[in-house]
This record gives sequence, structure tokens and C-alpha cells, in this order.
Amino acid sequence: MTTTVYGKLTPSSSNSSMDHQKSKLWTMDTTPQGITVVHPYLSHIAFSNTLKFYLNGRLMVVKNPNPEGTLLDFIRTQANLTGTKLCCSEGGCGACTVTVAEFDQEKSTIRYQAVNSCIVPLISVDGKHLITVEGIGSTNDPHPVQERMAKFHGSQCGFCTPGIIMSMYALLRSKNGTVSMEEVSEALDGNLCRCTGLIPILDGLNSFAYDSEHYNKIKQYPKDASFVCSKGADCCRNKANKDGETESNSNPDMEIDMTELFSPDGLSLKSYDPERDLAFPQRLQQMPVQPKFYGNEYKVWFKPTTKAQLLQVKAIYPKSKIVAGASEVQVEVKMKAADYKVNIFANDIKELKGWEYQDGFGLTVGGNISLSDLEHVCGNLSKKLGPRGMVYGCINKQLKYFAGRQIRNAGTPAGNIFTASPIADLNPVLVGARSIVTTEKLDACSDKITVESFDLSDNFFTGYRQHKLDPESVITKIFIPETKDNEYISSFKQSKRKDDDIAIVSACLRVQLDDLGNVVDSTLAYGGMAPMTTTSKNTESFIQGKSIFEESFLQGAIEALDKDYPLPYSVPGGMATYRRTLTFSFFFKLWQTMLKEFQPTDLDALMKPASSLCDVDSNQEVTRNFPRGTRDLTTPFEEGSIVGKPVPHLSGLKQASGEAVYVDDIPPHHNELFAVNITSARPHAKILSVNYDEALEVEGVMGYVDINDVPSKHANLYGPLPFGKQPFFSDGEVFYVGQTIAVILARDRERAAEAARKVKVEYEDLPNIISVEDGVEQKSFFPDSRKYEKGDTKAAFEESDYVFEGQVRMGAQEHFYFEPQGCLVVPEEDGEMKVYSSSQNPTETQEYAAHITGVPINRIVARVKRLGGGFGGKELSPVSYSSVCALAAKKFKSPVRMILSRGEDMMTSGQRHPFLMKYKIGVNKDYKFTAVEATLYANAGWSMDLTRGVIDRAVFHSLNCYFIPNVVIEGIPVMTNTASNTAFRGFGAPQGMFLAESMVTRVSEELRVNPDVIRDLNYFKVGQTTGYKQPIDEDFTVPELVLQNKKEAKFDQLVEEVKEFNSKSKWIKRGISHIPTMFGVSFGVLFLNQGGALIHIYQDGSVLVSHGGVEIGQGLNTKMTMITAKELGVPLDKCFISETSTQSVPNTSATAASAASDLNGMAVKNACDKLNERLSPVKEKLGDSATWEDIIRTAYLDRISLSATGFYKTPKIGYVFGDPNPKPAFFYYTQGSAISVVEVDTLTGDWSCLSSHIKMDLGRPINHAIDTYQITGAYMQGVGLCTMEQSLWLRNNGRLFTTGPGAYKVPGFRDLPQKFHVSILKDREFKHLDTIWRSKGIGEPPLFLGFSVHFALRDAIATARRSQGIEEGCNGLPFRSPLTTERIRTMMADPILLAAQVPAEGNEWFIEA
Repeated sequence: MTTTVYGKLTPSSSNSSMDHQKSKLWTMDTTPQGITVVHPYLSHIAFSNTLKFYLNGRLMVVKNPNPEGTLLDFIRTQANLTGTKLCCSEGGCGACTVTVAEFDQEKSTIRYQAVNSCIVPLISVDGKHLITVEGIGSTNDPHPVQERMAKFHGSQCGFCTPGIIMSMYALLRSKNGTVSMEEVSEALDGNLCRCTGLIPILDGLNSFAYDSEHYNKIKQYPKDASFVCSKGADCCRNKANKDGETESNSNPDMEIDMTELFSPDGLSLKSYDPERDLAFPQRLQQMPVQPKFYGNEYKVWFKPTTKAQLLQVKAIYPKSKIVAGASEVQVEVKMKAADYKVNIFANDIKELKGWEYQDGFGLTVGGNISLSDLEHVCGNLSKKLGPRGMVYGCINKQLKYFAGRQIRNAGTPAGNIFTASPIADLNPVLVGARSIVTTEKLDACSDKITVESFDLSDNFFTGYRQHKLDPESVITKIFIPETKDNEYISSFKQSKRKDDDIAIVSACLRVQLDDLGNVVDSTLAYGGMAPMTTTSKNTESFIQGKSIFEESFLQGAIEALDKDYPLPYSVPGGMATYRRTLTFSFFFKLWQTMLKEFQPTDLDALMKPASSLCDVDSNQEVTRNFPRGTRDLTTPFEEGSIVGKPVPHLSGLKQASGEAVYVDDIPPHHNELFAVNITSARPHAKILSVNYDEALEVEGVMGYVDINDVPSKHANLYGPLPFGKQPFFSDGEVFYVGQTIAVILARDRERAAEAARKVKVEYEDLPNIISVEDGVEQKSFFPDSRKYEKGDTKAAFEESDYVFEGQVRMGAQEHFYFEPQGCLVVPEEDGEMKVYSSSQNPTETQEYAAHITGVPINRIVARVKRLGGGFGGKELSPVSYSSVCALAAKKFKSPVRMILSRGEDMMTSGQRHPFLMKYKIGVNKDYKFTAVEATLYANAGWSMDLTRGVIDRAVFHSLNCYFIPNVVIEGIPVMTNTASNTAFRGFGAPQGMFLAESMVTRVSEELRVNPDVIRDLNYFKVGQTTGYKQPIDEDFTVPELVLQNKKEAKFDQLVEEVKEFNSKSKWIKRGISHIPTMFGVSFGVLFLNQGGALIHIYQDGSVLVSHGGVEIGQGLNTKMTMITAKELGVPLDKCFISETSTQSVPNTSATAASAASDLNGMAVKNACDKLNERLSPVKEKLGDSATWEDIIRTAYLDRISLSATGFYKTPKIGYVFGDPNPKPAFFYYTQGSAISVVEVDTLTGDWSCLSSHIKMDLGRPINHAIDTYQITGAYMQGVGLCTMEQSLWLRNNGRLFTTGPGAYKVPGFRDLPQKFHVSILKDREFKHLDTIWRSKGIGEPPLFLGFSVHFALRDAIATARRSQGIEEGCNGLPFRSPLTTERIRTMMADPILLAAQVPAEGNEWFIEA
């Protein structure tokens, strides 16, 4: 460290009493008047309390803004623009993305950047142009990005859509429309989507990229780019004009006429012209920069405009929080209730954002340069400098996968350094590069500035989030030296997901060699291996002076690393073996780099040992090409009919323009209260006392509701079964972390949340159970069991040639719908209530609101416009929120709104059921199964919720599509102290089919036979029966699907390509897998298999349709509208669906079980049939020339009813457990086949999916495109389930750890199959189907096909293990989902892994439920 003290900082204006003031040491955080008054020492700075900026082209002047809110809060609650969504509050999903434009005075250019409005403060847009999704287009005149999202079918639930659009819009504006596929991919790396499977979004947005096959606009084609048009020689640029010149020579700016632009479905598209975009306000170019100060007693904001002002404010408020990108600060405020009273926004100080490169010396950057700018600067220097720029290439590489683009646009290296996260991506590189950080601090008494410099590699980080910096200082610049001759530096990062994920281990390893290859200096920096970024002292000492060509070099280094990082099994963060393995693997990769690239002076003497030590692919990364999606575009149904046509989602444009309304978009009502749950902090405990006194003193708090407000004990319970019910409020005892104790109500959500934190609860802890294994061991079972039998398993096992026993484990999965749980309850006269709920089950919402308030059901109306995703998580869980809000609305006689935060939602609403499945399977030498016995233990959580139905479907699907003559399958619910697990897409079927395919794979591994051989021999045949005795008939198409899929995918060729690749590659291995699925469609409970509809025809001929289903994003309303139009014979635009309401269609079933289109579609048809019958005489009387309007007007005048109800119930089904001759459990099966090829880096566990080919039997789809992207959405959700989505609980307190996108990872754009093909079964008429238009349900069935990736990964692991001397491959290894990067790496058998293994002594930090 070096220290310099210099000069005096002279204020811009003098104050005669300044010396007197300073003598009193004005260096305190508050004045006598509190934080709301600027300290006298700063009186020379002309602070303003007014923010001025433009919003969608309109000047906004905001005086003394609310200092507690974020930019998103302002957009939604003050500007009343609700298109921008709140999903996670931590900048991890992209739903809140907006575009911010800023004029750069020095360069006279306009910068457009995407930012996360949920974390940046409002003050960050002062002097800028804020653009939201509403500002770029509308449904009447959509922007091309909005239009393509809708017409490429990229918007389903729509909650993520505005954020994705604004990320793309920012990219187009920043590049003036000239973008590449790589830039599109990078622009979206901070955005997620849970519905579509991402591929239609990418296809639509890639149509703007000049190197995409969907590119359709010449104007943005860069002349210096290598471009190949998908039309080949017929490319428009190659056509001669009237002068004989090609278009590219005569007029490179010529546009293709917009009438010639089409989507893959033939829908016309607008061309994109940057000149038509929202103009940057000229006034902003001249608007003077002015320092700002405003706030209230809770929080104040400063915005200095110069470094001098920043130092002065920091000197007077030494405990203040400097805020730049706000990514860490906002998480602390929202998630950890951090109370930063004085905040300094420092991200607009130009002096701290510049950079300078000195040739032969290095790069100096301002502390607050954005991470995006640093990424680009380092990328350019890396290319320009070659070997001397190696360190900058490392920074560029690390930043490319650092969070998302929105975070990198706002975040800064100074913030990273000061935060000192032990798992930081950037800090290890700065340490490894021996960077120098410079800080400045002003002494307010002497006006002297102390400048200090720190070598980050010199033990700079001293502990968990601690460092050597004075907390009152400001980081002003960072120096990064360029790479020297014979210096090698590599950076690494491994995480669960490639994009936008925190590191498990990150590293920057730098080694300096002499001319002979001996180590003369090194810095080996790691993150994720200690409470702080640290260097490897033992290893650095060991390799000093050693030759990299010595065979003992690697072994000695690994032994030294073993001493540097002796992680215990119980290490915080877990994964001890994996983290150590990564540490060793990263060093191995650096060593391999040096062996390959170092050129010694004595070349001949050292080349031979170098070549013998080199592994060809040790430094390769897995292949990640740009994903491309293809699908069937033909609809093989009747010409001229709407049946099957790819009609875009009817809400697509509304969602893309921000006009679609969700629950929290409903404007506030008069006297509205906001409700926040007070929840348990213990997994199991008695409640000794609850004290509300402090909470009730918070300004704006109106009161609370708890168990004492419920009319009876019975009214406090809900659930579908007579046992295992769940209380709305805890009744003296809590059973999981997050259980509701009470609900606090206040005038706004900030004060309600503050009050909830002030409620004091005393507990007496009781024993708890978290995992299903512990529950089974302790026999913690609910009094329920679901079992079926067929044949004689005992005799069959005795006669079997082989019998194998084992177990299969599947973990939980979070729904991660983008719209959090929420509701609004509005009380009216006579006990009436309107309940607006984000629910898949409006009838249940209605019933339980009546139940808890003690009013008849007919007084409650439940209304649902649309959901921002559900996936089963909004089937039963929402009633726990809407019901308590109904009780509060009744008590306080006010409307009550409750919108959960992402953390609250994940903590309380339950997940997919974890399963432990034990099996015994028999097979003969002909590879045919003989018998199976299996017990499936489902972790129900602490109440039954919908667990019985989940277990029913799990046991039904536990044999998938295979015939086994002798069967005993039983499912048992396990009671644990976790939130009650609930419905999730697949509803138990994925767990059951994972058991089936694991048994197939186990047998194939034991008998050394291809698993597809076993599959082919054991598929059902027509005439056989399932284990639950349902006959197999002509509906069974799995063998046909498999044959078509393998032929179209060229499966045999893929197998050979995988083998050839693996024969030439040591550390990168490929795997291939084929998986079938057979999903039964019907509700397991008979009475739920009914649907209702109500259709009104008005005098102008317009048609209003109501039905019992809920639009969750799956296109249900679009399909119901198509059915109505077809059945009534009217144009589609004549038909309209407003909402789902219990006032229109009563007693509805949940929108679930993939049956919504079947049930409601047939009900709609039934209503249409009634109307057609009534209208038939009118049509006959008027003749064929009559218009629809004439017919309706005449019918009205003839007093013919133009309103009809429709009803449908599924026939032929009615399975009852224990019935020796049961009815069918399912009306039909939706079936499919998937083939996936993966690539694995066996040194790290990193992987990618090279291709997936999916083929489904959908019957005759109602809407071909919507169904296709239901397939991709379900498939990618399945990929997440079996690879990266891992729910973890903290062992020490039973709390769910993975409560947001920072810790819980769903697949992102870079996780897509790079070739993603979807098709449907062909050459069938499906005459046996007695469903609406002979279609099949599609929402859930494709999900399990994602496990083709899981089993392909296992195939790659088996290949790697065989190459490492384990001939049996994966045989003997557990079948466990998810197969995370950790599990992939630790299933290997190489020496590096063996050296890193940690004995399983004690308990791991995390536990899986």
C-alpha cells in the first residue's frame, strides 16, 4: 500500500464561517435537524431536490421524489405505466427491463442501454431519456420488435415479454439497427422466460440479425461482414437492376418492401427503420448537470456531479452508502432489510468512468466505468495486443458471463471490489493480474485528500466481505498491467448455468516463466474457496523455480492446492469435493495452456516432454453455437378452415405493448390497504407469544388479522381431503419456515413490510424433518396410500433370469412463474366481494373466500383476466393468500391487495414434490421385463395439499410406455417440515416416468445392452393392459413416433458421430439418448372432468365467449375463440373473451391436467351447437346470401335467444383404486419421443445440448404453432428439472435457501439445444379420438422428454468413465435428478477428482427435501 496526502479541496464558493464550522468537526452523519437537511459544510453546493428527465418522449419534473422506491416503483405507481413488470426485485430475470438513453457530451453521441428498473434508483435517470415498452408502440401501431415477438409466437403468459422487448430495443438503438446473432444473444443474457422454451423468442429477434437465416432487411447489412443469405444465389442483393448492376452495388441502403416480409407462418411483418424510432429529446442535450439532494426521515439521496463533490459528501456522511449499479444494495435493502439512510448516487460522475491505455504499461480505468464498457474495452485490447493483451482477454471472458447485460450496463468494478463477495467473478481476475486500486478520502477539517494505492494480490481481501480499504474512502481508479513476455494468465468460472449465474468457483491463474519454462513468479487467485477471494500461497511457493515440463509439476501443484484449500465436508456453501476438483482442474487447464503455447529457447530438448504431457482437448470448452429452432410449418387439415392454423396468441400484441393487465396492474382502489404476511422463522415450533406493539406504531399501519379473526377452527382449515388440511393462520404451532402467523395491513407496501418485520414472535423449537429420506426413516407418513397390483410378482421374480433392486431420487422444482402470487379483494354491499386473484382455480378462490368469511358462495365473485404463468403452482396455493385478504377486507371494510415478493412466493407456495423411489425389477435373457415392485415416497411437505393426486399420477406413470405383466406399485405421502408441495406441470408423471427410464437404463447398464433395444422389446402392444389394467388400443403410437423421429433425426448417423468424436477427444465427451413418453390425459378425480361455457351473441353480430378455463399463457383463450369462430361460422375477430369469472361460468374445474382445451372446448362447442340449432330456421328463411349480421338481427327480432350455456363431461373414465375391474384412468394418451445429443467438459462438469429432436402425437392440433411452443416450453422446463434446477434448504434452520433467481437457476437462452427441431406425428387421421376437433392436450406431456438431456449426460459420463478405466461406465452410480454440474463432475473417475475427494464426515451445509 502506498499513501499520499496532497493539497486542499477548495469549495466552488467560499463561506466566511467555514473555518468555524470545521473547527466543530462537522463530520457526522446527521445535522441536528436530521438527515433531511443538508449539512452546513455542503452549503456551497447548489443542490436541487427536483429530478428532470424524459419518459417516453415527455418531460417529467419530479420534485422531492419518494427516496425509498426504485425506478420501477416510479414507473408503475406514479407514471402509471404497468407494462414494466416486477418479478424478482434483484435484477435476475429481466422482466423489469427498460431502456435508458443518455447524451454523451464528449463524444456527441447518444447511448442506449437496457437496465433493471427493479434495482436502480429513480435518481439514476435524472437528465436522461427513460423508455418503457409503452413508449415504443401499441397494439394499433406496434414497434417491429413487439410485432415479431407476437407473430413469431414468442409471448405466452406475457409477463417476461416487455422486458425482453426492451432489451432488444436497446440493442437495436445502440447499434442503429445493425446487429448480429451474437449481439442478440448477449443482449438477452439477462432475460429469462419460463413459458415458451425461449426458442420462438430467439427466432423472432434473430430476424433483426444480419447473419441470421431469418434476416429480412438489407439496410442494416454491414458491407464488411461475411454474410450468406438463406436464399443463396437468389438473394435480393444479387438481382440486377435496370442498369445491369446488382442491388448491393447500386443501392446498399435499399429496403425490401415491408409487404414482402413474412414470419415463418406467412404473417406479414413491418421492416425496421431506426429513423422511425422515438427521437432523443434535444432539450436533454443542453440540459445542465446539477447536483441533487432529496429525501425523507427514512432515506435521503445525494447525487454529486463531480469527484470533488463526491469526496465532500462522503467526508461529511462517512457512513453513507455509495451507489452505482445498485445491484448489491437493492438486494440488501429488499431481501435483508438493510437500512441505508444516506445514499450517494455516484454513477454519473464522468471523472470516474473513463479509461486510458498506456502502451507497454497497462490499462487504467475509472472506478465507476460500467462493466459493459470494461468488457468491451478489454475485448478490443485483447484483439489488438495479442499475447500482451492476454489479461484483458481474461477480463472480457469473465465479464461476458457476469450477471446479465442489464447488470453489466449499470454495475462497476469499484462496486465489485468494495462489496468483496467471496464468489465474485471479477475480483479473482483483478487479484490474479496484480491490479492496483486507488482510493481517495477527504478530511473535512483540513480539506486535504489522502490518496492510497493497494495491490489487490497482496492480501487485499481480509475476510468475509472485508478488505483493506478505509470504508470512508472512494475508489477512483484501477490499474491493470498488461501481460509480460512468457507470462500466462487464464480466467475460469463454473456455475450451475452458463449465463447470468453466480460462480461456484472462479479463478484467475497467472504464471511467469523464464526462457526455459521455469516458473519465476505466479499469482493463483480463487473465488468460492474461502470467505474471500484468496491466493494459493502453498502452491505459488511450490511451483516457484519448477519447470513446467517436469512430470512431477502437476502432481506437486495439486498436492499443494490440497493444502491451500482443505475444505471440510460441512463447508458453508457445500459441494466441498466439487469445489476442490474445480480448483485442481483449473490449474490443470492453465498448465496445459503453458505446455501448448510456451516456446522455449532450447526447443528441441523440451518439445518431446511437452508433447507427451499435452492433452489435445484439455483447454477446449463445450460447443455453444447459436440455437436455431425448426418446426413443422404445414397443417395437414382441411383447406380454408381455421382448424390447426398458427393463429398468434390473441393477447400477444397486448402483452408485447404492455397493455395486458395482470392482478397488480389493476389501479388502486379508494382506501386500499396492502397486506404482508407475518411468517414463521422456524421449521417446527410452538408459538409462545406474538407481540404487535412496535408494528402498530409504524405510520400508516391499520392493524392485522390472525387466528382470532377467523369465525371458527373449521373455517381456518382448507384442503381437498378430510385429513392433512392446512390452516390459513397458525394455531399455536408452526410447521415450516414461511407459515403464516398473521397478516399486517397498511396504506402502502413499504410500511406494511416494515411493520411485519417489527412483529416479535417467541418460539419453543420442536424436532423437524426436512428430507424425504429422513421422513421415511422416521415413518413420518400421512394416513394415505395409493396402490395397484396386477399378476403375481413373487412368482415372476422367482422365474426371472435377472432381478435388480435399487432406488431413484428426484429433487424439488420451483415453479418460477414470472408473475408472483397476488390478489386484490374488494368488499361491496351485503357481504359481497370481488376477488381478483392470480389463480388457476377461480371456483376454489371463491369457495374458500366464502369459507373463511362465513358468507354464502353466491356473494363472492372470483375474476381472472390472465396469469403471468402458473404451471400448477397457482391451483391451490393462491387460496391461502386470497382468503386471508378476504377476511381482512371484511374486517377493515376496505379493499385489500397482497402481492408476494419473489422470496415470499418461493418460501411459502410449495414446489414440485421430491420423490424417493425404491424398486425391484425382473427381466429375462430375451430382455423382456417380467415383474416390478416399487414404492414411491413423495415429500408432501407438512400438509396433503394436492399430494394424493400427484401420487396417483406418479404410480400410474411409473412404467411409462412399457408392458410388464406382473406389477405392484404403491405411493406413500411423507410428512415433513417444509411448505406443502403442490401441483406442478406433469403432476407426478415426470417422477414416475423417471423411475421407469431409470429402471430401463439400470438394466441396460447391468446387461451391457443398448437401452433402446430394451425399450423396443417392451413397448406396449394393442390388446395388452397397463399395470392399472387400462386396455391399450389404437391410441398407442409410441413405436410409430419413435421410428419417425429417429428417421428424421438420422439417429444412427448421430450415434456414429458421437462415437467418432469421443474416440478423438479425451476430456470433452458427447452423449446421446432417446426417451419416449406416454402421458395420460384426464383429471384423476372423476367430478373434475367437466367443463362449462356461456356464449352471448349481440345485435351487431359480435360474440362474447366465457368458459371455465383460465388463460395462463398456454393460448387457451385463443383456442376457445378459434373453436367458437369455426363452429358458428364467423370470422375470428367477431369473437371475444374478456375474462374468467365465477359469475359467468360457475363450479369450474381448475385449469390443469392438460385437459382445459378438451373440457372447455367441448363445452364451447356444445353452446355453439345450441345456438346453431336455434339459428338454423333463420338461415334457411334468409337464404345463403344473408350475412351473419342479417341472421343475428333477424333472430333478435324473432325473439330467439342469442345466449347459450355449454357443458361437457369426459366419458368412459372413472378409475377407483382397489376395484378389481376398474374403468380407465385416462381418456387418451398424449405421447412423444425425444432425441438429444450433449457435450460435457469432464474437467468441470460444464455441458451444452447440441441438438434435440422432438416428435409428439397431438392428434389434430387446434393451433399448430401454439402447441409447438407449448412443447418447447414444457421440454425446457423438463431440462431444467433434470439438470440445473436444484432446491436447497439450510440444514441448520430449515429455511429454503434458493429463494430467487440469484440462487435458483432456470434454463436461459444459452441452455437451449443448438439445433431444436419439433414435429408432430404424421400419416394418421385420428378417427378414434372423440375430443374437440380430434385434438390432444399438450401442456404437460412434453416435459418429461427433457430428460433425454439427463440420460444423454449420463451416456457421456459413462463414456468418460470407460476412458478412465471404469469398464462398467455408470453402472452402480445413483439415478438422481437434477444432474447438476457438480454431480456430473463428481461422477467421473479421473485422478484429479480422486485427489480432490472430501470424506463424507459430518453434515453437508445444504439439504435437499
